[in-house]
Amino acid sequence: MSTVTSADGTLIAFDRFGDGPPVILAAGAFNDRSATEPLARALEPRFTLLNYDRRGRGGSGDTAPYSVQREIEDIAALISAAGAPAAVFGYSSGASLALQAAASGLQISKLVLYEPPFNPDDSYPTLPGDLASRLAELVAAGRRGDAVELYQITAVGMPASVVEQMRHAPFRPSLEAIAHTLAYDAAVVGDRSLPAGLIGSIHVPALVISGDQSPPFLQAAARAVTDALPQGRLHVLAGRGHDIDPEATAPVIADFLGTEPGGSSARPPDVP
Repeated sequence: MSTVTSADGTLIAFDRFGDGPPVILAAGAFNDRSATEPLARALEPRFTLLNYDRRGRGGSGDTAPYSVQREIEDIAALISAAGAPAAVFGYSSGASLALQAAASGLQISKLVLYEPPFNPDDSYPTLPGDLASRLAELVAAGRRGDAVELYQITAVGMPASVVEQMRHAPFRPSLEAIAHTLAYDAAVVGDRSLPAGLIGSIHVPALVISGDQSPPFLQAAARAVTDALPQGRLHVLAGRGHDIDPEATAPVIADFLGTEPGGSSARPPDVP
């Protein structure tokens, strides 16, 4: 494990894999860098991967008060360590973060976005504006389990009956251990409205990946984000869902990142 120091002094932990053009990997809610490590290892024959813990997770530090801008600064520090410019891969809410990092003007060469969770249109309900503060209050009160369930039901959209069944699952303690970062993910995704203006300001080649077994909401979101990106293309993985399958995903990413800048926008979407 290595670390970089972000602009506010927070240490951000990462593992480095491979040798080649640099790629930063940002995980989503309930995840630390272990979630994206299999993908990093699948890509290491062709790239240098900086697989990091977002602040507050795993080996990374955490400095109050939280802001999305600080997470963007974390990515900036990683890009500097990797050697700018660098590509950025974002998974789920990590994809939302990657979009905001690119829009802020960081030295990002290409974006790869795995199912960013935006509402594709106005027919989908927005998230409550106070979700982040409610999550933080629950954690501060020692009610980490309640924070986990609030996020699962409200943000993920899991049925309450399923959430109840998962209370005694063997992985439940790991979810509660990372529950304090759910407020961060809620801040990153906001009310989940598609930020078409922000996305339209990003003029780097971008690949959006979705699985044809993912919930229809996420598949529609992937199409909407692709349409809003000036240089966006979409790849739909057959037989895959929201969980990353490294064997299916890595070749698609490697092909895209190996394309010369500008080349990807001229190709049609990779939709079956």
